[in-house]
Amino acid sequence: MTFTRRQTLALISGTAASALAAPAIAQNRKITVGALRLTSHAASFVAEQRGYFAEAGLDAELRFFDAAQPMAVAIASGDVDFGITAMTGALISLADKGAVRIIGGALQEEPGIDGQKILASDAAFQAGITAPGMLDGKKWAVTQAGSSFHYMGSKIAAAEGIDLQYTPLQKVGAIIGAMKSGQVDGWSIVPHIAKALAGSGAVHIIGDVADYLPDYQVTTVFTSKKNTTDERAMTEEFLKVFSRGVDDFNAALVDKTEGDAGRDAMVELIHNYVYSDQPLEKAAPSIINGAMRLNANAALNMGSLRDQLDWFKAEDLVDDGIGIDTVVDDSFAPTMA
Repeated sequence: MTFTRRQTLALISGTAASALAAPAIAQNRKITVGALRLTSHAASFVAEQRGYFAEAGLDAELRFFDAAQPMAVAIASGDVDFGITAMTGALISLADKGAVRIIGGALQEEPGIDGQKILASDAAFQAGITAPGMLDGKKWAVTQAGSSFHYMGSKIAAAEGIDLQYTPLQKVGAIIGAMKSGQVDGWSIVPHIAKALAGSGAVHIIGDVADYLPDYQVTTVFTSKKNTTDERAMTEEFLKVFSRGVDDFNAALVDKTEGDAGRDAMVELIHNYVYSDQPLEKAAPSIINGAMRLNANAALNMGSLRDQLDWFKAEDLVDDGIGIDTVVDDSFAPTMA
């Protein structure tokens, strides 16, 4: 990704100014970070395991969720301080109530980087569904209405001129079970899960999400509105630490500039959180093959976020009067149009 000269200078000057003006955060400041057990959430894992949070004076606890919307609710209630997850209807509605704000970008589809896959259950595949356009009238798995899975399915359906039956199953684990048993026909998910399932023969990869959403901002960093105003120094420090984790992850698994040793060390670290119930040698290929780009400096793809917000409004999943400034505070991270 690239930034204009003005954006780069603004980022540098803004960082310098905040270093001079912002009060230091209290040492061992306790924070709770929400995450899913996915490779795409690895920046938080890296920051915790390599001591970056501690170096910044943050005593961070990782709290794991099974879906995006419950995490948004936890942020709004104050049970969790920061979260990394997709823009959802719940998040947007909570932002409209003044409870949460998106402050950065995380996972993004990028040309040349193997991204999220479109899947068909084995039962559907054996029945002849070998491409996304053949899912007309079939059951598409989502966690909840207004989830990222709903958004992706809707965009794929619109592009293909088909209708999908959206089937809410609440948790990723429940979706995997339903795909294996043939209770649902289609789904889209990050590559480390998609490829592992396809390798077992339980599902079949029939397309790429990037063909329909080439620059999709899949996940975002968000926090409470209170943290963006009353705890700005802490919020800025969190994003700096998170960005260190992003840089390490991208270098080891996406840009592959750290060599085999760096790759293996990163895989072993991630394995503490992802596929931890499997031996490392079995989990490693899925972790490596599933690495997608995380946005450097938590940069925000505003074009993608606007498209997502417009879709939520068009589907009557959120209030039509909500503007992007209500959902996103773009003062913490660089932005892309």
